[in-house]
Amino acid sequence: MGSIGSGRRGDCGAKDTTANSRPLDIRKLQRAGVLIPGRCFWWQWTVNDRPVADIQGRVEVQRVVLVYRYRSGADDSWHDVEQPVFLDHTACTYGGTRCWWVCPTCTRRVGILYGHGKLYACRHCYRLAYESQRETADDRARRQADNIRRCLGWPAGIANPKGGKPKGMYWRTFERLTAIHDVCVGVSLAGVAKWLESLKSRRIGVGKDVDGWH
Repeated sequence: MGSIGSGRRGDCGAKDTTANSRPLDIRKLQRAGVLIPGRCFWWQWTVNDRPVADIQGRVEVQRVVLVYRYRSGADDSWHDVEQPVFLDHTACTYGGTRCWWVCPTCTRRVGILYGHGKLYACRHCYRLAYESQRETADDRARRQADNIRRCLGWPAGIANPKGGKPKGMYWRTFERLTAIHDVCVGVSLAGVAKWLESLKSRRIGVGKDVDGWH
């Protein structure tokens, strides 16, 4: 269950976000040491430590073949896919090279591909927005307040009471974080109040229109 005001401004015309897709970050694969021709790897996505999707990869010279399944059609049946994705490399400032995906759709060099449909492509091709781009000012304030509460060890959610100073934290740091938290809570609650007022106005307007039809 979300906190106050969470998820209240859904927009059917808005872009999907990267949070609703399966990101395949080539930097993580490179750090894991799996991008070696002849090797295969298996990657898994989890939510709250529970697996929700997985993918396999077969590394070849200058490309990776992604092997996975997806659901589609009226019967929601599974389909097997093998999608080759080419790689590019750039030199790093202090030596070594950095690996990139070459987006199969637009050939743009990117660090992350997103599984959002049948094929993996960059966020530009799927017109995916970052989650933060969908936030309003009061959404950001609520998120910042929640982050501060987490840092201070307080109960999650701005509707809950504040806690005390964590052991070992300087009073000056605690007072600074508390002040920022209180400002963020004020901005968030003001946004919620404005949203509720707009809902009330819309309901009143609809009622007047309906009365006029009789």
